[in-house]
Amino acid sequence: MVAAQKMRKRAGFTLLELLVVIVIIGLLAAYVGPKYFSQLGKSEVTVAKAQIEAFEKSLDTFRLDVGRYPTTEEGLAALQTAPATAGAKWNGPYLKKGIPPDPWGNPYQYKAPGSRGEYEITSLGKDGQPGGAAENADITSQ
Repeated sequence: MVAAQKMRKRAGFTLLELLVVIVIIGLLAAYVGPKYFSQLGKSEVTVAKAQIEAFEKSLDTFRLDVGRYPTTEEGLAALQTAPATAGAKWNGPYLKKGIPPDPWGNPYQYKAPGSRGEYEITSLGKDGQPGGAAENADITSQ
C-alpha cells in the first residue's frame, strides 16, 4: 500500500517543472517568431511581383489582338471587359479571374505610357503610399 501512495505522488509534474517548460517555450517563440514574420513580408512582395508578371502577359496578349495596350483610362479593367475603343478585335477576357488587389488589399495602379516603357503597373506596397523601403517600397513592372 505504501508503494502505491509513492507512485501517485510521483505521477504528476511539479509547478516548478511546468514553469521551466513554459519559459523555454516562450524563449523559443521570441526567437523564432520575428524570423517567421519577416519571411511572411517577403512572400507578399513575391506574390505582388508574380501578379504583375501575370498582368504583363495578359497585356501583351491584349496588344496582339487589339494592336495597342489599354489606355490609362481603360486601365486593367480592359483585360476583363472589352473597352468601347477596342472594337471587334478584343478577344478576352485575358485574365481567368477578376483583377485581384495587391497582397495588402490595395488596387494596382496602371499607367500608359509608363515612366520607362509603354505601360507601368504599380503596387504601393504595404503602407499604400508612394515611396518607402523594405515591405513599404513600391513594386513596379519596370
